[in-house]
Amino acid sequence: MTDDQRYGAEVAWTPAAVPERIVLTGRYARVEPLNAAVHGADLYRAAQGPDADPELWSYLPNGPYDSERAFLDDLALREASPDPLFFAIVDPETGTAHGLAALMRIDAANGVGEIGHIWFGPALQRTPAATEAIFLFADYVMSKLGYRRFEWKCNDRNQRSRRAAERCGFTYEGTFRQHLVVKGRNRDTAWYAIIDRDWPMIRAGFEAWLDPANFDDSGNQVRTLEECRRYP
Repeated sequence: MTDDQRYGAEVAWTPAAVPERIVLTGRYARVEPLNAAVHGADLYRAAQGPDADPELWSYLPNGPYDSERAFLDDLALREASPDPLFFAIVDPETGTAHGLAALMRIDAANGVGEIGHIWFGPALQRTPAATEAIFLFADYVMSKLGYRRFEWKCNDRNQRSRRAAERCGFTYEGTFRQHLVVKGRNRDTAWYAIIDRDWPMIRAGFEAWLDPANFDDSGNQVRTLEECRRYP
């Protein structure tokens, strides 16, 4: 069977399964179903503590919060949501939650899903754990569930999110103008996606970048993720 037959529309399609509340474990990060009682205090410190990212809430539909109670109440609603399906991103050594993300807009019949509601606290930003968390989500959807398409959407003005999507191998497909109104402001939405045809190359790049051999004694990367994708 050729790659053209294996990937994409030419192969007869069978609807995929819906993502479940499961634990995804990597070398640097663990992704586990959001539990407000377990993760709430950690996530509140990461999101609104003294060292919190001042830009964190700029493009998210929720936050900032007036109190920890308001944050935890909202987190409990997110825990109960089936779609978006929320997960905490946890340090596997300490068990501390440092970020959040969701699998959403799940269309199992057509094999399409999206990652969204992504936010990383300061301890997670620009770390191997942050990259591995995105990989764990993508690998679950594309490799384990066998989806055809995995999407990333963000405010067109959110340059950090756009750079992250491109670094992780998502392809820019266009901008939907006046797509949404978020917090009373217009949002043009930039659309990115990975499709099954491209996933094997992207997956190999992730694995090569996450290999401990790709980091020197100071923890600095030897090759960028983009370089690993070109030459895994």
